[in-house]
Amino acid sequence: MKLELRGITKSFGPLVANDHIDLVVEEGQIHALLGENGAGKSTLMNVLFGLYQADAGDIAIDDVVTTFRGPGDALAAGIGMVHQHFMLVPVFTVAENVMLGHEQTKRGGFLDLDAARERVRELSARFGFGLDPDAVVEDLPVGVQQRVEIVKALARHAKILILDEPTAVLTPQETDELIDIMRQLKGAGTSIVFITHKLREVKAVADVITVIRRGKVVGSAAPTASEGELASLMVGRAVSLGLNKTPAVPGEVTFTVENLTVLSPTGQAAVDDVSFSVARGEILAVAGVQGNGQTELAEAIIGLQVSAAGSIRLDGRELRGLSPDAALGSGIGFVPEDRKVDGLVLDFSVAENLVLDLYDKSPYARGIALNLPEIRRNAVQRIDEFDIRTQGPAEHVGKLSGGNQQKVVLARELSRPLKLFIANQPTRGVDVGSIEFLHRRIVTERDSGTPVIIVSTELDEVVELADRIAVMYRGRIVGIVPSATPRDVLGLMMAGVPLADAIDQTNKSQSSDTTPTTDDETGKTL
Repeated sequence: MKLELRGITKSFGPLVANDHIDLVVEEGQIHALLGENGAGKSTLMNVLFGLYQADAGDIAIDDVVTTFRGPGDALAAGIGMVHQHFMLVPVFTVAENVMLGHEQTKRGGFLDLDAARERVRELSARFGFGLDPDAVVEDLPVGVQQRVEIVKALARHAKILILDEPTAVLTPQETDELIDIMRQLKGAGTSIVFITHKLREVKAVADVITVIRRGKVVGSAAPTASEGELASLMVGRAVSLGLNKTPAVPGEVTFTVENLTVLSPTGQAAVDDVSFSVARGEILAVAGVQGNGQTELAEAIIGLQVSAAGSIRLDGRELRGLSPDAALGSGIGFVPEDRKVDGLVLDFSVAENLVLDLYDKSPYARGIALNLPEIRRNAVQRIDEFDIRTQGPAEHVGKLSGGNQQKVVLARELSRPLKLFIANQPTRGVDVGSIEFLHRRIVTERDSGTPVIIVSTELDEVVELADRIAVMYRGRIVGIVPSATPRDVLGLMMAGVPLADAIDQTNKSQSSDTTPTTDDETGKTL
């Protein structure tokens, strides 16, 4: 089945999310839609799937113009969509989720679960998914849940499958398995629209690459194009994808966490008996699939989460139990996971946001009054130093791009003497060019002798920045390893495999030798 989008335009008030976009997906083709977060990729696919109505333009299936008034129309036309955040009912079985929304009944009006089970078995066997129809979804690993979403679409006879950022919550091994599945689907004649911002994956699986920037198609490329060429199309200028940093020279260990436990609102251990340390002049990256306790760990250090047990010490001082304001005052710089919710006041100016945690202290305050000239002077200096693209210090920070908003947060946190710097998802929603700049600034802070903790679900970012990597799974640290640890080992650890077993499994699966890996906690070569 051939899909064609002709001049699709979609606006939200003054924001033009899609601007006269043309796109053709041929039958049995994997067509990658590449672009930064906020480029308009997901909006375009939501228009295609009937979740949004286009302001202008047409959708054509096999050269016939079609109108979708909702997802039901798209499904009936043979279009399925796997959303970035799965649309599954956790307490239902695989078969129940697959039949949900188009339930079949048997005599007497009862649901025909046997037919749903058989359909799951059939599709699972055809593509090697290994799904148990009676498994409860909440008990399945994330990668298997994604297969359930794909089977849901295929069970409704989808000929075109939209995958929206499908690897965002997957381990490297699960990503490889998904790529194999995409190739199998392509071989069976299914067309795939693969939405992503990850260059490595696009090059691995795409037949055609279309690049979107600020709501417009800015070019197309073959998968043979270099990552640098693709990044340049995404950003609109040449960028450097590599980070040249000298090896760390760790100094004194000044930050330690011992036996820390943080409970979730349901009483479960979101952080479960975690211990680690960070020395001056090194970056410890906390890696893992999102939702395994990394955010709770970072927020517990700064006082945003109440810890149930354990110790958090900086320069010998106990931080556990301090308020966020007191923790910041002890010399911690903190970049939160969601800058718009926890990092910025969007209706405040750039200048005001740059002193949010210092506005009541000299030189930004004179008694009970703000020192407005000094606040403006600081803003002018930080705007220049951090290359913040803004109309000036008085502009509302909410009007800036995501990358420039993130620069404001980092500029504020890195512009005072620090004893510890923590950044949770430091480049989420940031364009490639800004990532390059922000990474350099983080390394500069390390080189000044500050202990640095980075929390990131982007494995490329973890490997690029880290001197050591702590991998978390279900609230516990599986192991702490050097940054040179093979990606396959890291991926297995992210799935909960202990370090020694991950190394053993990787060695058995590779014919070539691998470099011995050292457990930084024991000093033992494994």
